[in-house]
Amino acid sequence: MSLPRFFLDALPAAENALVPLGPEAVRHLKALRLKPGVALELVLGDQIWTADLAELDRGRAAARLVAPLMEDREPPIPLQACLPLPAQLSLFDEWLPPLVELGVTVIQPVAYLRSEFDGPKTAARQERWSRIIQSACEQSHRSRLPELRPPMPFAALLTWEATQKWVAYELATGQTNPTLRRETLAFTSGPEGGITDEEFTALSKAGWQPVSLGRSILRAVTAPVALLGAVQFEMGRQPWP
Repeated sequence: MSLPRFFLDALPAAENALVPLGPEAVRHLKALRLKPGVALELVLGDQIWTADLAELDRGRAAARLVAPLMEDREPPIPLQACLPLPAQLSLFDEWLPPLVELGVTVIQPVAYLRSEFDGPKTAARQERWSRIIQSACEQSHRSRLPELRPPMPFAALLTWEATQKWVAYELATGQTNPTLRRETLAFTSGPEGGITDEEFTALSKAGWQPVSLGRSILRAVTAPVALLGAVQFEMGRQPWP
């Protein structure tokens, strides 16, 4: 059974040092009914440590660092998810856990034409999305937190810099799916209602390659997860550094 993992701010770390745990960690520990002395894993910035729970009392908790943990569960290439902002922002909450579990390294919300973008409402959910991302990282034992960026307009995708750029598209284009290379991969898909013809044409001219995810039309919340799952399957077909 994997040990509970918690992401904390970066700080100087040494064996036997006591590290305070935040309110979210305290609630999680109590929900698991754990007692002082149990083993934990802490991610302190870019350092991963094994630790023991030293104190858990009411709203306070602290862990004692035991030893550095030399592991890396991150994908071998950067995976940049340029996600369409849905009309129902709660759908974005559904995307985040599976995408984090599948190794996304950058999460970029994008306001497509059919996104019905509301700046203040979207900004108000950024903190919630950060908490969801951290929770998913802890559950899946990621080594680093993905970067959550502020929303950007669709036009910014036309100058997006990545050596591989894929767009999930439901209409037949006559092109075969691109081959995954050992280089940065950015991917995007449409909101409810899909990508407009004009948007797809602009993406194609900007170097985004169409990707088919089957003959059926997928929901907006299904497409990016299906695409990233296919990417992880492909990475498992060959040895990666």
